[in-house]
Amino acid sequence: MAKSRIMLAALLFVAVATSPVTAAAASAAPTKADTSTEALTGLRPLQAGDSATPMAWSGWESLGGTLISAPVVSSWANGRLDVFAIGTDNAVYHKWFDGGWSGWESLGGFATSAPAAVSWSNGRIDLFVRGGDNALYHKWFQGGWSGWESLGGVLTSAPAVSSWAAGRLDVFARGGDNSLYHKWFDGGWSGWESLGGVLTTYPAAVSWSAGRIDVFVGGGGNALYHKWFDGGWSGWESLGGVLTSGPGVSSWAAGRLDIFVRGTDNAMYHKWFDGGWSGWESLAGGLLSGPGAVSWGFNRIDTFVIGGGNALYHKWWA
Repeated sequence: MAKSRIMLAALLFVAVATSPVTAAAASAAPTKADTSTEALTGLRPLQAGDSATPMAWSGWESLGGTLISAPVVSSWANGRLDVFAIGTDNAVYHKWFDGGWSGWESLGGFATSAPAAVSWSNGRIDLFVRGGDNALYHKWFQGGWSGWESLGGVLTSAPAVSSWAAGRLDVFARGGDNSLYHKWFDGGWSGWESLGGVLTTYPAAVSWSAGRIDVFVGGGGNALYHKWFDGGWSGWESLGGVLTSGPGVSSWAAGRLDIFVRGTDNAMYHKWFDGGWSGWESLAGGLLSGPGAVSWGFNRIDTFVIGGGNALYHKWWA
């Protein structure tokens, strides 16, 4: 039964148990005699030795709203969450958790992509979107919300942003040639630099220590690709899978990465790095968008997606 379901689904994600689910590596080339799960899918199944296998995922909770973009989330302290998404009027909407959930507030603007957000210190949020002219726009919170400023560029995707220290911002987006472009703030804004690649989705980025950035995108074969900065930029590595959305990424400690994507069955899938890459696990759900994710403390992850009725849904691990 498992083999027939894999063949019917074409190329599938490997789940935690024995049920076939939805992603595959484009590079798999098994021989006719090799019918193992790894050969059929190109992904190593989860094994007992995989570190930090999640054992305490919540269910999905609806947080309402009527949204037309993937959500993003930032956190400036333990127990604080700030979620952003685009509403039906193309404005950015904001909802936060600080002992309980707020209502939705409009931050205005005219966004043509999902937003990106990061917090580099307590009480600080930096928010980015693509505007109506395809340029990058920036708005920040520090005691109150600023207006919108244009940072130029010609974006063909939603932006992503990370921060490795107070006052440092690294912004990424896909350009007109489908390459990854990078712009940073460190006392002032840089120009744009090309980091190559052929992107099929918007990027996701996270920093787990000073001087370190990990960037993830969908690429050729709709697989997940990874590029990192640690004194200099790496090349691209394929992490397999068949993505139907851009990725989301979080980190709860140095050397720990948690990646989330939508699979071909519209469920959310999870892959993590902790000394080595895990396989893929299904976290279920019926996603209408890519996921957003953040970690505000060790062993804590909060994920957000758009689900039924175009509402915001939340699932966490602790």
